[in-house]
Amino acid sequence: MARKNLLSGLMDDSKKFTAVNHEPAVVESEEKQQIAFKGIGALGAVTRSIDALAAKADAARAIEEKLASGETIVDLDPSLIVDSFVTDRLVHTDEQFQELVEGIRLRGQDSPILVRPHPEKEGHYQIAFGHRRARAARELGRPVRAVVRKLDDRDHVIAQGQENSARADLAFIERTMFAGKLDRLGFDRETIMAALSADKTTVSKMLSVTKRIPADVLAAIGAARAIGRDRWHDLSVNFETENAADRARDIVAAPEFEAAAPDARFDMLVTLLNRSGQQAVPSQGVSQAIEGWQRRDGSVRANFRSDGRQFTIALRAEKASAFGAYIADNLDRLYEAFEKAQISGNNGD
Repeated sequence: MARKNLLSGLMDDSKKFTAVNHEPAVVESEEKQQIAFKGIGALGAVTRSIDALAAKADAARAIEEKLASGETIVDLDPSLIVDSFVTDRLVHTDEQFQELVEGIRLRGQDSPILVRPHPEKEGHYQIAFGHRRARAARELGRPVRAVVRKLDDRDHVIAQGQENSARADLAFIERTMFAGKLDRLGFDRETIMAALSADKTTVSKMLSVTKRIPADVLAAIGAARAIGRDRWHDLSVNFETENAADRARDIVAAPEFEAAAPDARFDMLVTLLNRSGQQAVPSQGVSQAIEGWQRRDGSVRANFRSDGRQFTIALRAEKASAFGAYIADNLDRLYEAFEKAQISGNNGD
């Protein structure tokens, strides 16, 4: 079965869209312009009123037809919009979201979201994609620019998944958990493949991860954006051993685990699960390897973790990404300073 691309021709050609508000505008037509030349007096007034009402009705029907085919952008009240019936993100509040809010505040909403008429709540809409844009508009107290299209559940999840697949900021595990939710909801493999724009092998590996690793453990780890498909699959194999799920739950409940960044949490879980026959919760040695630091004003915090083979720094701050990028850009200079300090120490200076 050929994969259905529901986004083709929907969001690319902005010229085919016309921005409107909730109230339908009266279409300017030759018939409307001719109203002014019709009879005068009481009969003329009635005729003009009937013609005007007819023109408004025709305009309303035209707008409704465009809404149904997804050809019109409308401004919707955020209170009338609800999230999709299947989520696709683990983290909704982060620095990137705040940047999105600020961008919409300054420039407005550049691209519309896709919604469908809510299947159960009349007058409400359900988001297929654009959850973060809708939430940003809600925070700003602005209407949400949206394309409204009639979609059944299958087309809804395909549109949602295809839009997410085109984005670079979704982690592999977020896409994997989305696939798992679709599987549990009863969608067939072809639909899941189409939604994720993925082949059968990739989808099979995704579903094996979600079937082996409990959902609460996946949620506790978080997005872990640096971790790819093969490492997630390797971790999932560990859960085939006896009591692995219970041991994993003990690990993710530890304060050291919760304090770490998602990528570090993944590494911690792998290390501790692989310690066959040892206590699952972080041992005293591992606890001593995890330390914390923060500025006196509390503007930035850091957690350090070392297992003898690698050293991980997890930053928490409003400008964590910028500060982390600054550190990365200056690693050469920092390492040179480290080597000089090592040489000085060895010389007894």
